[in-house]
Amino acid sequence: MDLGMHGRRALVIGGSSGIGLATAGLLLREGASVLIAGRDAARLDTASETLRAQAGTAPEAIVCDQSDPASLAALVAHLGDEPLHALVCAAGGSRRSAFEDLSDEAWLENYEFNILGTVRAVRAFLPALRRAGDGRVVLLGAVSARQPTAHQVVSNVHKAGVLALAKTLAIELAPDGIAVNSVSPGRALTPLWQNRAAQMSRDEGIPEAEVLARASADIPMRRFGTAEEVAAMVAFLAAPVAAYVTGQGVAVDGGWQRGV
Repeated sequence: MDLGMHGRRALVIGGSSGIGLATAGLLLREGASVLIAGRDAARLDTASETLRAQAGTAPEAIVCDQSDPASLAALVAHLGDEPLHALVCAAGGSRRSAFEDLSDEAWLENYEFNILGTVRAVRAFLPALRRAGDGRVVLLGAVSARQPTAHQVVSNVHKAGVLALAKTLAIELAPDGIAVNSVSPGRALTPLWQNRAAQMSRDEGIPEAEVLARASADIPMRRFGTAEEVAAMVAFLAAPVAAYVTGQGVAVDGGWQRGV
């Protein structure tokens, strides 16, 4: 299926690993001009080489911290007066902790990264998205926004905020021709879950495979998803073919979310 991305410019914030990296690769293979941004220069360099090997062409790679307004302003200046057809906000994180062990500082730090950083990114690139005439914004959330899990309360709360942000922006930006959606991965075997499984394995003294099998038991498809499977939905929503889809929170979770 041709997504219609040839000649279009896409920015993937958080594009150096996981779902962001997989999304950047798919958009490159679909013919888009892709810019990836992240906080770590070395990881961006590695991501660029990975994508060159996969897609035959490398993205532009720019160091940027979406929680830093000055860093975002520099990225906006780099883009200049060029239109931006797709903005994918894939940067985010999770903090595993019991509710009573979380300080105010922990809440605020995660809010700054997961919510306010995304708000700043969308606001910064709105002029470029308007210049495109049919811009797309895709925000990465999590299924836990609708089906909360224990010891993930910070992520549960803030990812619910991502859903609300996407819904609100979809209403406000529709007159500008900009479609806004969010994608909610379930348990996907990204570096975040790989690191978590390794830590749980050490803490509990059991093999990582057992940790992952246990975490897959309540997923109807009985396995973790892959970054590429989530990226397929992100790329679709970032493309012209999804012109009439806006304000949606799409779960890619192997059936894990039970709500109607």
